[in-house]
Amino acid sequence: MRIEESIKSRARALGFDLVGIATLGPAETAPMFEEWIARGFAGDMAYLERGAEKRADPRRVFENVKSAVVVGMNYGGKAPPGPVARYARGDDYHDVMTARLRELHAWLQTELGRDIAGKAYVDTGPILERDLARKAGLGWFGKNTMLLNPEIGSFFFLGALLLDLELEPDAPFEADRCGTCTRCLDACPTDAFVAPRVLDATRCISYLTIELKTEIPSEFHGAIGENIYGCDICQDVCPWNVRFATDAREPAFAARQGIAGKDARTLALQILGMDDATFRAAFRKSPMKRAKLQGLKRNAAVVLNNLSGFADTEAGKANERAGRSALTDVSF
Repeated sequence: MRIEESIKSRARALGFDLVGIATLGPAETAPMFEEWIARGFAGDMAYLERGAEKRADPRRVFENVKSAVVVGMNYGGKAPPGPVARYARGDDYHDVMTARLRELHAWLQTELGRDIAGKAYVDTGPILERDLARKAGLGWFGKNTMLLNPEIGSFFFLGALLLDLELEPDAPFEADRCGTCTRCLDACPTDAFVAPRVLDATRCISYLTIELKTEIPSEFHGAIGENIYGCDICQDVCPWNVRFATDAREPAFAARQGIAGKDARTLALQILGMDDATFRAAFRKSPMKRAKLQGLKRNAAVVLNNLSGFADTEAGKANERAGRSALTDVSF
């Protein structure tokens, strides 16, 4: 068996649902990414500006790096919608996938009987994983900016193992299979897409409930609906997900007990009643820690207002008091 096929076989045995190989070179989408930042669409995510040289060409990550093994891991698009985006209901994907990629790296060195320089990325550095994934044949860029795979849709995480090893690359995914469909663009309740494949993150519910560190602008309160953490709307309506989304195979991505089966009101009240110790215990190893307890309380207060019919009204201010007070003197 060729080493490329052995790598793919091992990656699938480690739980990855998609795997492809790309030869490293200038990132095709880097200029568009820099323009996106310049237009202010990244909002407060200043960290996205760092590492521009590596982003433009991943061969600058370390000396003699040549290839990337690009993987996707399904996190379950068939689970019912809820107040927490599907990707965040289980354990933190950064930890799960990085450990598996490092395991793949160690296996490869043993298989070839020599040291091979390598570095794993799972949304953890200035690497355009979508660019590498398309180059490795894993899918195309949907109009909602997500990478779409024709077999499993878009409910999957991306990661890459960069290697000092010459590997035969897979053919890039050249087709655009979105056609004339605009369901994702039309469904967004905050009109976050300024054009197909162009997202203004400052209007995106995921940004507003996770990355934004101040109060959520009142103009978006009603549109947030029941979303306490993240949003799946543009994925839910995509025909490729409606038809091809599957359950997650990885046990670590199963919804944790504190989230599973809970409606928005129940979860919002639970969050508003938490102290730091309860929060740390409930969300240990969870990606939801990124918003911190203060951010989750802010989101929960907005959602309770929406459920009570008080969104954007004076009556709702009393309900929001707990969420707003949680932001006082807090450093996110």
